[in-house]
Amino acid sequence: MDIVQILGVAASVSLLAGWRLYLCIFAVGMAMRFGWVATPEHLQALNVLSNGWIIGIAGTGAVAEFLADKVAVVDTVWDAVHTLVRPVGGALLALALVDAGDPVWQVATLLLGGGATLLTHSAKAGTRAIVNTSPEPFSNAIVSTGEDVVSGGMLIAVLANPMLAVICAAIILAGTIAALLILRRLLFRRSAGPPDTQSGRIFEPPAA
Repeated sequence: MDIVQILGVAASVSLLAGWRLYLCIFAVGMAMRFGWVATPEHLQALNVLSNGWIIGIAGTGAVAEFLADKVAVVDTVWDAVHTLVRPVGGALLALALVDAGDPVWQVATLLLGGGATLLTHSAKAGTRAIVNTSPEPFSNAIVSTGEDVVSGGMLIAVLANPMLAVICAAIILAGTIAALLILRRLLFRRSAGPPDTQSGRIFEPPAA
């Protein structure tokens, strides 16, 4: 893989980690174990992701995340707890994928990977917080299933064909920014309260 493809894979995985962290760890671990992605020589410690125990734990976490994500109350709590966990995981995933020999680039990779994960996590948590307020149980499950399909499909595409990684990263980033802008508009409308109907009332003089 050339540098553009490597950065695209790292960006895509970091962004997707904000939605499905354990699934991303599981996928990257499997990719390293079977040689789909080579671990940088100077970062052999990150080869632990390909350890069978880590893959098993990540797989168990992915199943737990899949189930928790389908229940509105549990999903809200899960997202709140993972506000700190997901950015750290996304940063380590980015570092495991990018061959940054310079310590400066290693720090930059950690910061950018963690920031990308935090960005998508914020969009996911904010969107789901609104969806979870719906009185019926189906909308949450539908949105969650959509996230599962998109995350799994993009992970397969990115790891199988790095040429698609840059495109996937751009799509995820654009969708995340759009979601955050929509959330910001919705929150602004809610904080503004109901429109003042009194101000538009036509003055009528009192009856004699």
